[in-house]
Amino acid sequence: MGKVARMLMATQFTTVKRLWRQTFSAPTRDETTTLYRAWRDRFLWQRLRLWLWLALICLFSFTLRDIYSLFFPFQELQELPEVLRTQSLVINIAMLLSILICFALHKTKLGRNRPDLLFLGSSWAISLASQLFATLRGFALPDPIGWSLLFLSQAVLMPVCWIVHLLSQVGVLLYYFSVNTALGLKTPVPEHPEIYSVTFILYIFWFCTICDIGVYLYDRLQRSEFYARQELESAYQKLKVAETKYRTIFENAVEGIFQSSPDGRYITANPALARIYGYSLAEEVTANFTAIEQLYVDPNRRAEFVRLMEKYGSISEFESQIYRRDGSIVWISEKAYAVRDEHLQLLYYEGLIEDITQRKQTEAELRVFFHAVSHDLRNPVLGTLMVLRNLLAYPEGNISISRSILERMIQSSDRQLSLINSLMEAHLGEIQGVVLQRQPVKLLTVVEAAIADLEPLLEQNQAKLTNLVSTDLPLVNADTTQLWRVFSNLIVNALKHNAPGLLLTINATCETSMIYCTVSDNGVGISQQQSDRLFELYFRGANIRNSVSLGLGLYLCKQIINAHGGEIGVNSALDAGATFWFTLPIS
Repeated sequence: MGKVARMLMATQFTTVKRLWRQTFSAPTRDETTTLYRAWRDRFLWQRLRLWLWLALICLFSFTLRDIYSLFFPFQELQELPEVLRTQSLVINIAMLLSILICFALHKTKLGRNRPDLLFLGSSWAISLASQLFATLRGFALPDPIGWSLLFLSQAVLMPVCWIVHLLSQVGVLLYYFSVNTALGLKTPVPEHPEIYSVTFILYIFWFCTICDIGVYLYDRLQRSEFYARQELESAYQKLKVAETKYRTIFENAVEGIFQSSPDGRYITANPALARIYGYSLAEEVTANFTAIEQLYVDPNRRAEFVRLMEKYGSISEFESQIYRRDGSIVWISEKAYAVRDEHLQLLYYEGLIEDITQRKQTEAELRVFFHAVSHDLRNPVLGTLMVLRNLLAYPEGNISISRSILERMIQSSDRQLSLINSLMEAHLGEIQGVVLQRQPVKLLTVVEAAIADLEPLLEQNQAKLTNLVSTDLPLVNADTTQLWRVFSNLIVNALKHNAPGLLLTINATCETSMIYCTVSDNGVGISQQQSDRLFELYFRGANIRNSVSLGLGLYLCKQIINAHGGEIGVNSALDAGATFWFTLPIS
Protein backbone atom coordinates (compact mmCIF):
# COMPACT_ATOMS: atom_id res chain seq x y z
CA MET A 1 0.00 0.00 0.00
CA GLY A 2 1.35 3.36 -0.99
CA LYS A 3 2.12 6.25 1.31
CA VAL A 4 -0.69 8.37 -0.14
CA ALA A 5 -3.23 5.58 0.39
CA ARG A 6 -2.10 5.14 4.00
CA MET A 7 -2.46 8.91 4.57
CA LEU A 8 -5.97 8.88 3.10
CA MET A 9 -6.98 5.96 5.31
CA ALA A 10 -5.48 7.64 8.36
CA THR A 11 -7.42 10.83 7.56
CA GLN A 12 -10.67 8.90 7.17
CA PHE A 13 -10.01 7.01 10.40
CA THR A 14 -9.37 10.31 12.23
CA THR A 15 -12.61 11.78 10.87
CA VAL A 16 -14.64 8.74 11.94
CA LYS A 17 -12.95 8.77 15.36
CA ARG A 18 -13.78 12.48 15.81
CA LEU A 19 -17.42 11.91 14.80
CA TRP A 20 -17.64 8.98 17.18
CA ARG A 21 -16.27 11.04 20.11
CA GLN A 22 -18.61 13.90 19.27
CA THR A 23 -21.55 11.49 19.29
CA PHE A 24 -20.80 9.17 22.19
CA SER A 25 -18.29 11.07 24.33
CA ALA A 26 -18.74 14.05 26.56
CA PRO A 27 -18.83 17.17 24.40
CA THR A 28 -16.19 19.81 24.83
CA ARG A 29 -16.96 22.99 26.65
CA ASP A 30 -16.73 24.95 23.39
CA GLU A 31 -19.67 23.05 21.94
CA THR A 32 -21.96 22.98 24.92
CA THR A 33 -21.96 23.23 28.66
CA THR A 34 -22.45 20.41 31.07
CA LEU A 35 -25.81 21.86 32.02
CA TYR A 36 -27.01 21.96 28.44
CA ARG A 37 -25.83 18.40 27.81
CA ALA A 38 -27.75 17.22 30.87
CA TRP A 39 -30.85 19.11 29.71
CA ARG A 40 -30.52 17.70 26.17
CA ASP A 41 -30.12 14.11 27.40
CA ARG A 42 -33.09 14.50 29.69
CA PHE A 43 -35.16 15.95 26.83
CA LEU A 44 -34.09 13.13 24.50
CA TRP A 45 -34.91 10.48 27.11
CA GLN A 46 -38.38 11.92 27.75
CA ARG A 47 -39.21 12.30 24.05
CA LEU A 48 -37.84 8.84 23.29
CA ARG A 49 -40.53 7.34 25.52
CA LEU A 50 -43.19 9.20 23.55
CA TRP A 51 -41.66 8.05 20.27
CA LEU A 52 -41.56 4.42 21.42
CA TRP A 53 -45.25 4.59 22.25
CA LEU A 54 -45.96 6.09 18.83
CA ALA A 55 -43.82 3.43 17.07
CA LEU A 56 -45.53 0.67 19.07
CA ILE A 57 -49.00 1.88 18.12
CA CYS A 58 -47.97 2.37 14.49
CA LEU A 59 -46.49 -1.13 14.20
CA PHE A 60 -49.47 -2.61 16.01
CA SER A 61 -51.81 -1.03 13.46
CA PHE A 62 -49.82 -2.58 10.58
CA THR A 63 -49.81 -5.91 12.42
CA LEU A 64 -53.59 -5.83 12.74
CA ARG A 65 -53.76 -5.06 9.02
CA ASP A 66 -51.68 -8.12 8.20
CA ILE A 67 -53.72 -10.35 10.52
CA TYR A 68 -56.95 -9.11 8.97
CA SER A 69 -55.49 -9.62 5.49
CA LEU A 70 -54.89 -13.30 6.26
CA PHE A 71 -58.63 -13.90 6.45
CA PHE A 72 -59.94 -11.12 4.27
CA PRO A 73 -57.22 -10.23 1.75
CA PHE A 74 -56.89 -6.59 0.79
CA GLN A 75 -56.94 -5.90 -2.92
CA GLU A 76 -54.14 -3.37 -2.55
CA LEU A 77 -51.84 -6.03 -1.07
CA GLN A 78 -52.41 -8.51 -3.88
CA GLU A 79 -50.03 -6.53 -6.09
CA LEU A 80 -47.12 -7.09 -3.69
CA PRO A 81 -44.74 -10.00 -4.22
CA GLU A 82 -45.90 -13.19 -2.54
CA VAL A 83 -42.94 -13.33 -0.16
CA LEU A 84 -43.84 -9.89 1.21
CA ARG A 85 -47.53 -10.72 1.56
CA THR A 86 -46.86 -13.88 3.53
CA GLN A 87 -43.90 -12.69 5.63
CA SER A 88 -44.84 -9.08 6.48
CA LEU A 89 -46.69 -10.26 9.60
CA VAL A 90 -43.51 -11.93 10.86
CA ILE A 91 -41.50 -8.78 10.22
CA ASN A 92 -44.01 -6.59 12.07
CA ILE A 93 -44.09 -8.96 15.05
CA ALA A 94 -40.27 -8.94 15.17
CA MET A 95 -40.24 -5.12 15.17
CA LEU A 96 -42.92 -5.07 17.90
CA LEU A 97 -40.75 -7.31 20.07
CA SER A 98 -37.73 -5.03 19.49
CA ILE A 99 -39.79 -1.99 20.54
CA LEU A 100 -40.88 -3.77 23.73
CA ILE A 101 -37.21 -4.54 24.49
CA CYS A 102 -36.42 -0.83 24.01
CA PHE A 103 -39.25 0.02 26.40
CA ALA A 104 -37.63 -2.20 29.03
CA LEU A 105 -34.20 -0.65 28.45
CA HIS A 106 -35.73 2.84 28.65
CA LYS A 107 -36.40 2.44 32.38
CA THR A 108 -32.91 1.15 33.19
CA LYS A 109 -29.90 3.16 34.30
CA LEU A 110 -28.32 2.68 30.90
CA GLY A 111 -31.38 4.13 29.18
CA ARG A 112 -31.33 7.19 31.45
CA ASN A 113 -27.60 7.81 31.21
CA ARG A 114 -27.19 7.11 27.46
CA PRO A 115 -30.45 7.96 25.69
CA ASP A 116 -28.44 8.48 22.47
CA LEU A 117 -27.50 4.78 22.41
CA LEU A 118 -31.09 3.78 23.07
CA PHE A 119 -32.17 6.10 20.24
CA LEU A 120 -29.84 4.37 17.80
CA GLY A 121 -30.78 0.93 19.07
CA SER A 122 -34.52 1.52 18.75
CA SER A 123 -34.12 3.15 15.32
CA TRP A 124 -31.97 0.31 13.94
CA ALA A 125 -34.20 -2.31 15.55
CA ILE A 126 -37.06 -1.10 13.37
CA SER A 127 -35.18 -0.23 10.19
CA LEU A 128 -32.77 -3.20 10.10
CA ALA A 129 -35.26 -5.86 11.16
CA SER A 130 -36.90 -5.93 7.74
CA GLN A 131 -33.50 -5.66 6.03
CA LEU A 132 -32.08 -8.64 7.90
CA PHE A 133 -35.20 -10.67 7.11
CA ALA A 134 -34.93 -9.78 3.41
CA THR A 135 -31.22 -10.66 3.34
CA LEU A 136 -31.96 -14.03 4.92
CA ARG A 137 -34.68 -14.61 2.34
CA GLY A 138 -32.31 -13.73 -0.50
CA PHE A 139 -33.66 -10.46 -1.81
CA ALA A 140 -33.26 -6.70 -1.27
CA LEU A 141 -36.08 -4.75 0.37
CA PRO A 142 -36.24 -1.01 -0.41
CA ASP A 143 -38.58 0.58 2.13
CA PRO A 144 -38.86 4.33 1.38
CA ILE A 145 -42.25 4.62 3.10
CA GLY A 146 -41.05 2.93 6.31
CA TRP A 147 -37.81 4.90 6.33
CA SER A 148 -39.69 8.15 5.72
CA LEU A 149 -42.08 7.49 8.62
CA LEU A 150 -39.15 6.50 10.86
CA PHE A 151 -36.89 9.47 10.06
CA LEU A 152 -39.71 12.01 10.04
CA SER A 153 -41.14 10.86 13.37
CA GLN A 154 -37.70 10.99 14.95
CA ALA A 155 -37.00 14.48 13.61
CA VAL A 156 -40.37 15.79 14.79
CA LEU A 157 -40.46 14.22 18.26
CA MET A 158 -36.72 14.22 19.12
CA PRO A 159 -35.21 17.28 17.37
CA VAL A 160 -31.86 17.23 19.24
CA CYS A 161 -28.48 15.57 18.63
CA TRP A 162 -28.55 15.80 14.83
CA ILE A 163 -25.46 13.61 14.58
CA VAL A 164 -27.43 10.73 16.16
CA HIS A 165 -30.18 11.17 13.54
CA LEU A 166 -27.55 11.11 10.83
CA LEU A 167 -25.99 7.91 12.21
CA SER A 168 -29.37 6.17 12.41
CA GLN A 169 -30.02 7.06 8.75
CA VAL A 170 -26.52 6.22 7.52
CA GLY A 171 -26.61 2.88 9.36
CA VAL A 172 -29.66 1.50 7.55
CA LEU A 173 -28.80 3.02 4.17
CA LEU A 174 -25.22 1.77 4.38
CA TYR A 175 -26.50 -1.71 5.15
CA TYR A 176 -29.02 -1.61 2.29
CA PHE A 177 -26.62 -0.42 -0.40
CA SER A 178 -23.42 -2.18 0.71
CA VAL A 179 -24.76 -5.61 1.78
CA ASN A 180 -27.20 -5.97 -1.10
CA THR A 181 -24.54 -4.87 -3.60
CA ALA A 182 -21.94 -7.20 -2.11
CA LEU A 183 -24.35 -10.18 -2.19
CA GLY A 184 -25.76 -9.24 -5.59
CA LEU A 185 -29.35 -9.28 -4.32
CA LYS A 186 -32.26 -7.90 -6.31
CA THR A 187 -35.66 -6.60 -5.31
CA PRO A 188 -38.65 -9.03 -5.48
CA VAL A 189 -40.41 -6.69 -7.92
CA PRO A 190 -39.92 -8.02 -11.50
CA GLU A 191 -40.54 -4.63 -13.05
CA HIS A 192 -37.78 -2.97 -10.95
CA PRO A 193 -35.23 -5.56 -9.79
CA GLU A 194 -32.38 -3.01 -9.28
CA ILE A 195 -31.73 -1.97 -5.67
CA TYR A 196 -31.50 1.75 -6.42
CA SER A 197 -32.38 4.38 -8.95
CA VAL A 198 -31.50 8.03 -9.33
CA THR A 199 -34.97 9.13 -8.21
CA PHE A 200 -34.86 6.79 -5.24
CA ILE A 201 -31.44 8.03 -4.16
CA LEU A 202 -32.37 11.71 -4.58
CA TYR A 203 -35.55 11.18 -2.61
CA ILE A 204 -33.81 9.42 0.28
CA PHE A 205 -30.91 11.89 0.27
CA TRP A 206 -33.04 15.02 0.39
CA PHE A 207 -35.54 13.57 2.81
CA CYS A 208 -32.76 12.70 5.26
CA THR A 209 -30.99 16.02 4.64
CA ILE A 210 -34.14 18.04 5.34
CA CYS A 211 -34.79 16.07 8.55
CA ASP A 212 -31.19 16.51 9.75
CA ILE A 213 -31.13 20.24 8.94
CA GLY A 214 -34.41 20.69 10.80
CA VAL A 215 -33.01 18.85 13.83
CA TYR A 216 -29.75 20.81 13.68
CA LEU A 217 -31.51 24.17 13.52
CA TYR A 218 -33.90 23.27 16.33
CA ASP A 219 -31.02 21.98 18.45
CA ARG A 220 -29.03 25.13 17.81
CA LEU A 221 -32.03 27.30 18.66
CA GLN A 222 -32.60 25.37 21.88
CA ARG A 223 -28.92 25.70 22.76
CA SER A 224 -29.01 29.45 22.17
CA GLU A 225 -32.17 29.78 24.23
CA PHE A 226 -30.67 27.62 26.96
CA TYR A 227 -27.53 29.76 27.05
CA ALA A 228 -29.70 32.87 27.10
CA ARG A 229 -31.71 31.45 30.00
CA GLN A 230 -28.52 30.52 31.81
CA GLU A 231 -27.09 34.00 31.32
CA LEU A 232 -30.38 35.50 32.39
CA GLU A 233 -30.44 33.25 35.43
CA SER A 234 -26.83 34.12 36.19
CA ALA A 235 -27.59 37.82 35.80
CA TYR A 236 -30.65 37.37 37.99
CA GLN A 237 -28.58 35.61 40.64
CA LYS A 238 -25.95 38.35 40.52
CA LEU A 239 -28.71 40.93 40.72
CA LYS A 240 -30.21 39.04 43.63
CA VAL A 241 -26.85 38.93 45.40
CA ALA A 242 -26.30 42.62 44.72
CA GLU A 243 -29.82 43.38 45.88
CA THR A 244 -29.25 41.35 49.03
CA LYS A 245 -25.95 43.13 49.63
CA TYR A 246 -27.40 46.57 49.13
CA ARG A 247 -30.54 45.57 51.05
CA THR A 248 -28.26 44.59 53.93
CA ILE A 249 -26.48 47.93 53.69
CA PHE A 250 -29.86 49.66 53.49
CA GLU A 251 -31.26 47.76 56.47
CA ASN A 252 -28.13 47.99 58.67
CA ALA A 253 -26.98 51.50 57.82
CA VAL A 254 -26.39 53.79 60.78
CA GLU A 255 -27.69 56.79 58.85
CA GLY A 256 -31.30 57.11 57.88
CA ILE A 257 -31.90 56.51 54.17
CA PHE A 258 -35.01 57.92 52.53
CA GLN A 259 -36.86 58.73 49.34
CA SER A 260 -39.50 61.44 49.55
CA SER A 261 -41.96 62.75 47.01
CA PRO A 262 -42.06 66.41 45.93
CA ASP A 263 -45.41 66.83 47.70
CA GLY A 264 -43.89 65.90 51.07
CA ARG A 265 -44.43 62.16 51.60
CA TYR A 266 -41.87 59.50 52.47
CA ILE A 267 -41.75 56.85 49.74
CA THR A 268 -39.00 54.70 51.26
CA ALA A 269 -37.35 54.64 54.68
CA ASN A 270 -34.83 52.31 56.30
CA PRO A 271 -34.85 51.08 59.93
CA ALA A 272 -32.23 53.63 60.97
CA LEU A 273 -34.52 56.49 59.89
CA ALA A 274 -37.37 54.88 61.82
CA ARG A 275 -35.19 54.77 64.95
CA ILE A 276 -34.21 58.41 64.53
CA TYR A 277 -37.90 59.36 64.36
CA GLY A 278 -38.79 57.13 67.31
CA TYR A 279 -40.52 54.31 65.41
CA SER A 280 -39.82 50.59 65.56
CA LEU A 281 -40.63 49.80 61.91
CA ALA A 282 -39.65 51.56 58.69
CA GLU A 283 -43.17 51.01 57.34
CA GLU A 284 -44.53 53.25 60.09
CA VAL A 285 -42.51 56.16 58.72
CA THR A 286 -43.94 55.85 55.20
CA ALA A 287 -47.44 55.33 56.59
CA ASN A 288 -47.51 58.15 59.17
CA PHE A 289 -45.58 60.96 57.49
CA THR A 290 -47.95 62.26 54.84
CA ALA A 291 -46.77 65.85 55.38
CA ILE A 292 -43.05 66.08 56.11
CA GLU A 293 -43.24 69.78 56.99
CA GLN A 294 -45.03 68.80 60.21
CA LEU A 295 -41.90 66.93 61.24
CA TYR A 296 -39.80 70.08 61.64
CA VAL A 297 -39.88 72.25 64.74
CA ASP A 298 -39.63 75.19 62.37
CA PRO A 299 -42.32 74.50 59.71
CA ASN A 300 -40.47 76.71 57.22
CA ARG A 301 -37.53 74.29 57.05
CA ARG A 302 -39.27 72.01 54.52
CA ALA A 303 -39.91 74.96 52.23
CA GLU A 304 -36.24 75.93 52.57
CA PHE A 305 -35.26 72.34 51.79
CA VAL A 306 -37.34 72.37 48.59
CA ARG A 307 -36.02 75.81 47.60
CA LEU A 308 -32.39 74.71 47.91
CA MET A 309 -33.07 71.48 46.01
CA GLU A 310 -34.69 73.41 43.16
CA LYS A 311 -31.81 75.85 43.06
CA TYR A 312 -28.81 73.51 43.41
CA GLY A 313 -30.19 70.00 42.79
CA SER A 314 -28.59 68.74 46.00
CA ILE A 315 -27.90 69.84 49.56
CA SER A 316 -25.47 68.82 52.25
CA GLU A 317 -25.46 69.31 56.03
CA PHE A 318 -28.98 70.73 56.09
CA GLU A 319 -29.43 70.88 59.89
CA SER A 320 -32.83 71.13 61.53
CA GLN A 321 -34.68 70.29 64.72
CA ILE A 322 -37.47 67.73 64.38
CA TYR A 323 -40.13 66.17 66.58
CA ARG A 324 -39.78 62.48 67.38
CA ARG A 325 -42.77 60.21 67.85
CA ASP A 326 -42.79 60.79 71.64
CA GLY A 327 -42.71 64.57 71.19
CA SER A 328 -39.04 64.99 72.10
CA ILE A 329 -36.86 67.20 69.93
CA VAL A 330 -33.64 66.07 68.23
CA TRP A 331 -31.24 67.56 65.73
CA ILE A 332 -30.82 66.00 62.28
CA SER A 333 -28.53 66.69 59.34
CA GLU A 334 -29.84 65.94 55.83
CA LYS A 335 -27.85 65.20 52.70
CA ALA A 336 -30.02 64.74 49.60
CA TYR A 337 -30.24 65.18 45.85
CA ALA A 338 -33.06 65.39 43.33
CA VAL A 339 -33.76 62.37 41.09
CA ARG A 340 -35.10 63.29 37.65
CA ASP A 341 -36.16 61.36 34.55
CA GLU A 342 -34.71 61.70 31.05
CA HIS A 343 -36.95 64.75 30.48
CA LEU A 344 -35.54 66.39 33.65
CA GLN A 345 -38.89 66.04 35.39
CA LEU A 346 -38.52 65.73 39.16
CA LEU A 347 -39.36 62.21 40.38
CA TYR A 348 -38.39 62.27 44.06
CA TYR A 349 -35.75 63.31 46.57
CA GLU A 350 -33.22 60.77 47.85
CA GLY A 351 -30.68 61.08 50.59
CA LEU A 352 -29.33 60.43 54.09
CA ILE A 353 -30.41 61.70 57.50
CA GLU A 354 -28.07 61.64 60.48
CA ASP A 355 -28.96 62.20 64.13
CA ILE A 356 -26.57 64.94 65.29
CA THR A 357 -28.17 65.55 68.68
CA GLN A 358 -25.09 64.25 70.50
CA ARG A 359 -22.84 66.43 68.39
CA LYS A 360 -24.98 69.49 69.14
CA GLN A 361 -24.84 68.68 72.85
CA THR A 362 -21.07 68.31 72.62
CA GLU A 363 -20.82 71.64 70.83
CA ALA A 364 -22.91 73.22 73.59
CA GLU A 365 -20.71 71.64 76.25
CA LEU A 366 -17.62 72.94 74.45
CA ARG A 367 -19.11 76.42 74.50
CA VAL A 368 -19.68 76.01 78.25
CA PHE A 369 -16.16 74.71 78.60
CA PHE A 370 -14.62 77.64 76.74
CA HIS A 371 -16.75 79.98 78.80
CA ALA A 372 -15.52 78.25 81.95
CA VAL A 373 -11.91 78.44 80.82
CA SER A 374 -12.25 82.11 79.89
CA HIS A 375 -13.98 82.83 83.19
CA ASP A 376 -12.07 80.62 85.62
CA LEU A 377 -8.60 81.23 84.21
CA ARG A 378 -9.22 84.87 83.28
CA ASN A 379 -10.15 86.06 86.78
CA PRO A 380 -6.98 84.86 88.59
CA VAL A 381 -4.82 86.21 85.76
CA LEU A 382 -6.59 89.59 85.88
CA GLY A 383 -6.16 89.73 89.66
CA THR A 384 -2.44 89.00 89.39
CA LEU A 385 -2.02 91.55 86.59
CA MET A 386 -3.86 94.19 88.61
CA VAL A 387 -1.55 93.69 91.59
CA LEU A 388 1.55 93.81 89.38
CA ARG A 389 0.41 96.97 87.59
CA ASN A 390 -0.34 98.70 90.90
CA LEU A 391 3.13 97.86 92.04
CA LEU A 392 4.64 99.25 88.84
CA ALA A 393 2.74 102.49 89.40
CA TYR A 394 4.98 103.36 92.37
CA PRO A 395 7.77 105.81 91.37
CA GLU A 396 10.39 104.21 93.64
CA GLY A 397 12.91 101.89 92.06
CA ASN A 398 12.75 99.37 94.89
CA ILE A 399 9.21 98.26 95.59
CA SER A 400 8.31 96.64 98.88
CA ILE A 401 5.50 94.07 98.73
CA SER A 402 3.36 93.24 101.73
CA ARG A 403 2.89 89.62 102.80
CA SER A 404 -0.86 89.73 102.04
CA ILE A 405 -0.20 90.75 98.42
CA LEU A 406 2.25 87.89 97.93
CA GLU A 407 -0.23 85.47 99.48
CA ARG A 408 -2.95 86.64 97.05
CA MET A 409 -0.56 86.27 94.11
CA ILE A 410 0.45 82.77 95.26
CA GLN A 411 -3.20 81.78 95.72
CA SER A 412 -4.07 83.09 92.27
CA SER A 413 -1.15 81.22 90.69
CA ASP A 414 -2.07 78.03 92.58
CA ARG A 415 -5.60 78.24 91.24
CA GLN A 416 -4.35 78.68 87.69
CA LEU A 417 -1.95 75.75 88.08
CA SER A 418 -4.69 73.58 89.58
CA LEU A 419 -7.03 74.33 86.67
CA ILE A 420 -4.35 73.70 84.06
CA ASN A 421 -3.31 70.41 85.72
CA SER A 422 -6.94 69.30 85.77
CA LEU A 423 -7.27 70.03 82.08
CA MET A 424 -4.08 68.08 81.33
CA GLU A 425 -5.21 65.10 83.39
CA ALA A 426 -8.61 65.05 81.70
CA HIS A 427 -6.99 65.19 78.26
CA LEU A 428 -4.50 62.42 79.05
CA GLY A 429 -7.31 60.33 80.52
CA GLU A 430 -9.27 60.66 77.28
CA ILE A 431 -6.26 59.78 75.11
CA GLN A 432 -4.31 57.22 77.14
CA GLY A 433 -6.69 56.19 79.90
CA VAL A 434 -5.76 56.18 83.59
CA VAL A 435 -2.39 54.54 84.27
CA LEU A 436 -2.44 52.53 87.52
CA GLN A 437 0.43 51.36 89.74
CA ARG A 438 -1.38 48.51 91.48
CA GLN A 439 -0.42 46.94 94.77
CA PRO A 440 -2.27 45.41 97.75
CA VAL A 441 -3.71 48.38 99.63
CA LYS A 442 -5.36 48.72 103.02
CA LEU A 443 -8.31 51.01 102.43
CA LEU A 444 -8.33 52.58 105.93
CA THR A 445 -4.78 53.87 105.38
CA VAL A 446 -5.80 55.68 102.16
CA VAL A 447 -8.90 57.23 103.80
CA GLU A 448 -6.94 58.45 106.84
CA ALA A 449 -4.29 60.04 104.56
CA ALA A 450 -6.96 61.89 102.55
CA ILE A 451 -8.67 63.14 105.75
CA ALA A 452 -5.36 64.33 107.18
CA ASP A 453 -4.50 66.28 104.04
CA LEU A 454 -7.93 67.94 103.98
CA GLU A 455 -8.06 68.78 107.71
CA PRO A 456 -7.44 72.55 107.17
CA LEU A 457 -10.18 72.71 104.55
CA LEU A 458 -12.58 70.85 106.85
CA GLU A 459 -11.85 73.31 109.67
CA GLN A 460 -12.27 76.26 107.32
CA ASN A 461 -15.72 75.01 106.30
CA GLN A 462 -16.62 74.03 109.90
CA ALA A 463 -17.36 70.54 108.62
CA LYS A 464 -17.42 67.37 110.75
CA LEU A 465 -16.22 64.12 109.16
CA THR A 466 -16.85 60.66 110.62
CA ASN A 467 -14.67 57.75 109.42
CA LEU A 468 -16.43 54.37 109.75
CA VAL A 469 -13.98 52.40 107.59
CA SER A 470 -12.96 49.24 109.46
CA THR A 471 -9.41 48.03 109.80
CA ASP A 472 -10.58 44.45 109.17
CA LEU A 473 -11.48 44.97 105.51
CA PRO A 474 -9.68 42.78 102.95
CA LEU A 475 -6.89 44.28 100.88
CA VAL A 476 -7.70 45.78 97.49
CA ASN A 477 -5.44 45.62 94.44
CA ALA A 478 -5.30 49.35 93.69
CA ASP A 479 -3.20 52.46 93.08
CA THR A 480 -2.82 54.28 96.41
CA THR A 481 -2.37 57.73 94.87
CA GLN A 482 -5.36 57.43 92.58
CA LEU A 483 -7.62 56.17 95.39
CA TRP A 484 -6.46 59.08 97.51
CA ARG A 485 -7.56 61.43 94.71
CA VAL A 486 -11.01 59.79 94.58
CA PHE A 487 -11.66 60.24 98.32
CA SER A 488 -10.20 63.78 98.24
CA ASN A 489 -12.30 64.82 95.24
CA LEU A 490 -15.50 63.45 96.76
CA ILE A 491 -14.87 65.25 100.07
CA VAL A 492 -13.90 68.52 98.37
CA ASN A 493 -16.91 68.24 96.04
CA ALA A 494 -19.25 67.94 99.04
CA LEU A 495 -17.67 70.98 100.75
CA LYS A 496 -17.90 73.08 97.56
CA HIS A 497 -21.60 72.44 97.01
CA ASN A 498 -22.84 72.95 100.58
CA ALA A 499 -22.88 75.62 103.26
CA PRO A 500 -20.51 75.51 106.27
CA GLY A 501 -21.30 73.06 109.09
CA LEU A 502 -21.65 70.01 106.84
CA LEU A 503 -21.71 66.50 108.34
CA LEU A 504 -19.69 63.96 106.31
CA THR A 505 -19.49 60.18 106.75
CA ILE A 506 -17.06 57.78 105.05
CA ASN A 507 -17.82 54.06 105.17
CA ALA A 508 -16.78 50.83 103.44
CA THR A 509 -18.30 47.35 103.61
CA CYS A 510 -17.36 44.00 102.06
CA GLU A 511 -19.85 42.58 99.55
CA THR A 512 -18.87 39.22 97.96
CA SER A 513 -15.86 39.99 95.71
CA MET A 514 -16.13 43.80 95.94
CA ILE A 515 -15.72 46.49 98.58
CA TYR A 516 -18.58 49.01 98.60
CA CYS A 517 -17.38 52.52 99.60
CA THR A 518 -19.59 55.54 100.40
CA VAL A 519 -19.04 59.25 101.06
CA SER A 520 -22.29 60.72 102.47
CA ASP A 521 -23.33 64.21 103.54
CA ASN A 522 -26.43 65.91 104.95
CA GLY A 523 -26.31 68.82 102.52
CA VAL A 524 -28.73 70.33 100.01
CA GLY A 525 -28.78 67.24 97.81
CA ILE A 526 -28.76 66.90 94.03
CA SER A 527 -31.69 66.82 91.58
CA GLN A 528 -32.26 63.76 89.42
CA GLN A 529 -31.50 65.77 86.29
CA GLN A 530 -28.10 66.78 87.69
CA SER A 531 -27.39 63.26 88.99
CA ASP A 532 -27.74 61.85 85.47
CA ARG A 533 -24.94 64.09 84.17
CA LEU A 534 -22.81 64.54 87.25
CA PHE A 535 -19.89 62.42 86.04
CA GLU A 536 -19.75 63.92 82.53
CA LEU A 537 -16.74 65.86 81.33
CA TYR A 538 -16.90 69.62 82.17
CA PHE A 539 -20.28 69.33 83.91
CA ARG A 540 -20.55 71.71 86.85
CA GLY A 541 -23.26 71.69 89.50
CA ALA A 542 -25.48 74.68 90.19
CA ASN A 543 -24.63 75.09 93.88
CA ILE A 544 -20.90 75.84 93.65
CA ARG A 545 -20.03 78.58 96.09
CA ASN A 546 -16.87 79.65 94.24
CA SER A 547 -16.13 79.61 90.55
CA VAL A 548 -12.63 78.14 90.44
CA SER A 549 -13.70 74.82 88.86
CA LEU A 550 -14.01 73.23 85.43
CA GLY A 551 -16.18 70.32 86.50
CA LEU A 552 -13.36 67.77 86.16
CA GLY A 553 -13.21 66.26 89.68
CA LEU A 554 -16.07 63.78 89.45
CA TYR A 555 -15.21 62.94 85.83
CA LEU A 556 -11.68 61.97 86.92
CA CYS A 557 -13.12 59.93 89.81
CA LYS A 558 -15.17 57.91 87.34
CA GLN A 559 -12.12 57.37 85.12
CA ILE A 560 -10.06 56.11 88.08
CA ILE A 561 -12.74 53.75 89.46
CA ASN A 562 -13.50 52.33 86.03
CA ALA A 563 -9.79 51.70 85.48
CA HIS A 564 -9.79 49.68 88.72
CA GLY A 565 -12.67 47.55 87.43
CA GLY A 566 -15.31 49.10 89.66
CA GLU A 567 -18.35 51.33 89.30
CA ILE A 568 -19.29 54.73 90.70
CA GLY A 569 -22.57 56.54 91.21
CA VAL A 570 -24.65 58.82 93.43
CA ASN A 571 -27.88 58.47 95.38
CA SER A 572 -29.48 61.79 96.18
CA ALA A 573 -32.52 64.01 96.12
CA LEU A 574 -33.07 67.71 96.76
CA ASP A 575 -32.87 68.67 100.49
CA ALA A 576 -32.01 65.05 101.36
CA GLY A 577 -28.24 65.02 101.25
CA ALA A 578 -26.11 62.99 98.87
CA THR A 579 -24.31 59.62 99.00
CA PHE A 580 -21.53 59.03 96.50
CA TRP A 581 -20.64 55.32 96.21
CA PHE A 582 -18.08 53.27 94.33
CA THR A 583 -16.89 49.67 94.28
CA LEU A 584 -13.39 48.15 94.24
CA PRO A 585 -12.39 44.54 93.53
CA ILE A 586 -10.87 42.63 96.44
CA SER A 587 -7.31 41.40 95.87
